[in-house]
Amino acid sequence: MNAEIPHPSPRERFYRRERQSVPAARAFTRQALVDWGVRERAYDIVLCVSELATNALVHGVPPGRGFLLRLSYDDGVRVEVHDSGDGVPNAREPGEGEGGRGLLLVSELADKWGVGERDPGKIVWCEFADR
Repeated sequence: MNAEIPHPSPRERFYRRERQSVPAARAFTRQALVDWGVRERAYDIVLCVSELATNALVHGVPPGRGFLLRLSYDDGVRVEVHDSGDGVPNAREPGEGEGGRGLLLVSELADKWGVGERDPGKIVWCEFADR
């Protein structure tokens, strides 16, 4: 990745628990990547945002709540999705029932991913290093 702006300020946006939040999160991410001059792996980053946002809405956001998407650039792109849901998400292997493959996809596309604590809830994150 080749950012035109070295170490720009993080960007974040809160999304409500509604259907249009996932496409809005993708658009927000695409714009941040354009503004930062990040072209390499942009498709993978936006796809991971889509998967993490969908997981937050389906599994981590109780009715009446939402999730926070935080993007930062510092020697690569870091994506964080903060939600207030319980539990620790994990990547499922194929054949373990319907759905649940979003984190498997994230684990294949991102250089690193994980889950952090938040009160209440959790932060699911992934990183894409400069290459």
